[in-house]
Amino acid sequence: MDTKLTLKLNQEIIERAKQYASEKKLSLSRLIENYLNSLTSGKTNDDIQISDFVKSMSSDSKLPADFDYKKERANYLEQKHK
Repeated sequence: MDTKLTLKLNQEIIERAKQYASEKKLSLSRLIENYLNSLTSGKTNDDIQISDFVKSMSSDSKLPADFDYKKERANYLEQKHK
């Protein structure tokens, strides 16, 4: 059973939410209903099963905060095409 709900929200947030809902081809009501359902369903991210394949793709290596991937890629390509 659907019930009407009135909310007071920041106008800018409402406009962004309307735009997002439109892009997803959903009504704003449906978008909010889905969000509230996901919050209250009792499921946590811990309940999500991650396949062994996806786990194998993860890496424990940490990159430094100042890692410049564009520079590293340029160096790689330079070495490759010598």
